[in-house]
Amino acid sequence: MSKYPRPLDRLITELAKLPGIGQKTAQRLAFHILSMNGESAMDLAKSIVDAKQQLRYCSVCGNLTEEDPCEICSDSTRDRSCVCVVESPRDVAAIERMREYKGLYHVLHGVISPIDGVGPNDINMKQLIVRLRESEEIKEVILATNPNIEGEATAMYAAKLIKPSGIRVSRIAHGVPIGGDLDYTDDVTLSIAMESRREIP
Repeated sequence: MSKYPRPLDRLITELAKLPGIGQKTAQRLAFHILSMNGESAMDLAKSIVDAKQQLRYCSVCGNLTEEDPCEICSDSTRDRSCVCVVESPRDVAAIERMREYKGLYHVLHGVISPIDGVGPNDINMKQLIVRLRESEEIKEVILATNPNIEGEATAMYAAKLIKPSGIRVSRIAHGVPIGGDLDYTDDVTLSIAMESRREIP
């Protein structure tokens, strides 16, 4: 039998399903929500419902949006010759924060991971190839998947599919971060940093 009333126990159970939230954190969040005034609690609940009901994936790039196509795909000032391929909508937000990249995006919604039973058909890869085939404007694809085993495998697979089309394929650089210490950098990161070195002009 639960030590909490059923509605509270259910709230804790649902919060604990969120990534990175354990049982103790879920309890703390549940009690915080209960301590909020009624209006604030309802605003939180409404924002969750609104996000689920009003957001969809862009039919062009796969990013989260209220309108289809999304704001980025609809922006005529963006560089339509370049498409940056990312794993998730969070990656689009991260790249947009730096305000340097002016091209378009393609969101894969995952990576190839045979261990987890995720293959190329389980992510937004086929749509990328169709998009590239149907566009005469795209001249470069930047593969910006995460620098881990799954991200590298996905980037290599995508590059193999894209290169025969004559479109330039590039990969974001990896290596030692700015402000990093070589002594604390792992061997794989150091190795990639050495391989990706460039001449100082």
